[in-house]
Amino acid sequence: MHTRSLSLAPLGTGMTPKSRMQYLPNASAARRMDTSELRAHFLVQGLFVPGAITLRLVDLDRVVLGGAVPTTAPLSLPTPGDLKAEYFCERRELGVLNTGAAGTVTVDGTAHALAAHEVLYVGRGSREVTFASDDATKPARFYLVSYPAHAAHPTTRIAAADADVLELGSAETSNKRRIRRYIHQRGAQSAQLVMGVTTLEPGSVWNTMPAHTHDRRSEVYLYFDLPSDAMVLHLLGEPTETRTLVVRDGEVALSPGWSVHAGCGTRAYAFCWAMGGENQDYADMDPVAMETLR
Repeated sequence: MHTRSLSLAPLGTGMTPKSRMQYLPNASAARRMDTSELRAHFLVQGLFVPGAITLRLVDLDRVVLGGAVPTTAPLSLPTPGDLKAEYFCERRELGVLNTGAAGTVTVDGTAHALAAHEVLYVGRGSREVTFASDDATKPARFYLVSYPAHAAHPTTRIAAADADVLELGSAETSNKRRIRRYIHQRGAQSAQLVMGVTTLEPGSVWNTMPAHTHDRRSEVYLYFDLPSDAMVLHLLGEPTETRTLVVRDGEVALSPGWSVHAGCGTRAYAFCWAMGGENQDYADMDPVAMETLR
């Protein structure tokens, strides 16, 4: 897998982005990697730049990750040349999560207000997508996840109160958490994107345990609502060959189908999970027995 990084300046500046390519190893190569190599391949940093849109093209089910932080001027979603498309959503769908202050996402002339922890699904065929903050001094922070789409579905706003909610875990196991499913089979419809947010209760730190894998789809984790002095230890790798990434606020951990994905923080936090692949069944996972983890 490789990623290409595009940092784009605010609308109207005329700056041309430069791209960067990285390669993600297979499971056997990952076993031999040191910390810097693991971080270079499995961790996405620097998505949220004030006054700019930053995109990362990832050859992991062809996902595109991004961050948009509009300040004094709206930001327009660009079309990276690597997509070979006339416009970004020509053959793609897009999920947008606001992790900052209030803002607006406008799709083909229709404005959608998004507060913190609200999501907008943007369907295939949407031509123009722009991002704006209600207050430039307190900007919105939009997280973008896009997968190829074989079908078009309506652009849909999902408020936090309208999400499908699961309450899981317990204080005794330090993983009491609330899972909000926004884009899924019983919520906003999509071609393949599944997306939601998990929020841990104060005193809980594990985001999932026992760990699991799912061979038929990849997953990406955005960690957010973490103060600057907090972090999450994110587990990845094969169940018998686990590795650890130190992840901080606004950073994304990439998880191919063969890898576990779980994390433990120094305090409660939130994370956005997003998946794409062969199926959309949230419960389609292969649990890993605790005694087999190494």
